[in-house]
Amino acid sequence: MSKLPKENQFLDLSDYGRPAAKWIASSLQDTKFTAIHLTVAFIFSGLIAIGCLLNAYYWAAAFFLVLKSILDAADGELARVKNQPSYVGRYLDSVSDIILNFLLLLSIQYISTASLLQMILAFVGLQLQGTLYNYYYVILRNKHNGDTTSRVFEKRAPKALKGEHQKNVNLLFKLYQLFYSLFDRSIYQLDKTACKDQFIPKWLMTAVSTFGLGFQLLLMGIMLSFDLADYIIPFFIYYSAFILIFIGIRKTLN
Repeated sequence: MSKLPKENQFLDLSDYGRPAAKWIASSLQDTKFTAIHLTVAFIFSGLIAIGCLLNAYYWAAAFFLVLKSILDAADGELARVKNQPSYVGRYLDSVSDIILNFLLLLSIQYISTASLLQMILAFVGLQLQGTLYNYYYVILRNKHNGDTTSRVFEKRAPKALKGEHQKNVNLLFKLYQLFYSLFDRSIYQLDKTACKDQFIPKWLMTAVSTFGLGFQLLLMGIMLSFDLADYIIPFFIYYSAFILIFIGIRKTLN
């Protein structure tokens, strides 16, 4: 199942792992495995990638980064095929992603010539890129009656869904707010009218999908495989300039 109706789907460059994710979800559909189990699996995959990175096993690091992306997609797929949407899963996924992103960039800074300040700038850029992608994607999903577990505005903890405990939703929501609220507010300030205009052409969404975490991790894996670790952090700093370019294009089209 897709997050968008078929007629509204676009070529998502960050979603290259979707076929494998669907296969995993289909294989686990009639088992006791849940989306949360797959979220935990992608956390371990991310940590293994970091361990490989720190020990100079760059090809292995690249493999586990791609596997992490596939499992990251598979948890949502399994939730959909089992018809078990979950706010716990949604927030656990996001909180895990940002922590792993920070640890990953910190590890890359450790093995490269980048400074700690450059690493922090790259991390902020990486998160702002992903936030713009998610912002536009959630707008489309709400407009076209797609998956609605994610919301454009995350102001208060949602009511727990069936099978969830409200205290768990509340805790993870607070962590989500702690880690993401500044990035969410920043992107909203840069493009307040996106929610009202709601026109984001498919080709622009394909371009913005290069900001998706899956594509970001793929780029890191490729650079690591070709022994280009020194270029990873500078790349994500400079690529952040496209945030303003993509927003400018979207505004021009409306």
